[in-house]
Amino acid sequence: MKSVLKWVGAKHNIMASLKHVLPKGGRLIEPFGGSGAVMMNTNYPEYILADINSDLIDTYQSIFKSPEKVLSELKRLYCLGRSEDVYYELRSQFNNHDSASDTQAALFIYLNRFGHRGLCRYNRKGIFNVPWGYYANPYLPETELYAMAEKMSSATLLCAGFQTTLSMARQGDVVYCDPPYVNPGKFTAYHASGFTPAMQIELTRLLQALPERGIHVIASCHDAPDIRELYQDFAIHGVTARRSIFKGSGDGKTASEIFAVKLADMSKKGAAA
Repeated sequence: MKSVLKWVGAKHNIMASLKHVLPKGGRLIEPFGGSGAVMMNTNYPEYILADINSDLIDTYQSIFKSPEKVLSELKRLYCLGRSEDVYYELRSQFNNHDSASDTQAALFIYLNRFGHRGLCRYNRKGIFNVPWGYYANPYLPETELYAMAEKMSSATLLCAGFQTTLSMARQGDVVYCDPPYVNPGKFTAYHASGFTPAMQIELTRLLQALPERGIHVIASCHDAPDIRELYQDFAIHGVTARRSIFKGSGDGKTASEIFAVKLADMSKKGAAA
């Protein structure tokens, strides 16, 4: 099942490889929820889907609480026309309203579907600034919207940084982290504060401690020597992912990624069964 949102780095095309390394557990925690693709394609009893992007989490809250209203508003936006002028007018409307609502949720989905390559990008002032995508007939994710609303009945939605989200992990949980790339000047600014190399180091430090508490850990990241060094205490699995954010790249170029896996030893005293 694909997600309501197009998303840079979404795991649809490598889901089979990811499922191979995801262990069983009572709850899956995602500090970087993104498109929700992993939640939509796994079957854990419970989920925590978290992200620091409040627009994203507010949209998911609206989808869960009022899927019919969000879809109705989204269809209205689609009917306004598929022109560049309409896109920028609606982008301005989105940026001028900062309170959560079903209309804001529909606008977020519209901008995601009509904007360039499914980017979610903000400037340092927190203004959504993704340009028009020049799509002739953007897909309306009606089926995906209702599927997500149903799936969220087993999920806790949380707008928080990864530090807060990881502090909620308990024995028997599975933590899956898919942080933004840290390449400066690229496509990492999915939140005004960005994601820095120092944050990547802090994230790794926090993840390393979780298996001792009976918590399984899997992290995705781009494959680079410094990343492999950070995760040197983890089992590393290489995988090739397709990316489609590059201009003129057709269906997208491929990128090398890794799954860094560190499982809890459930045979230890106090570990979850």
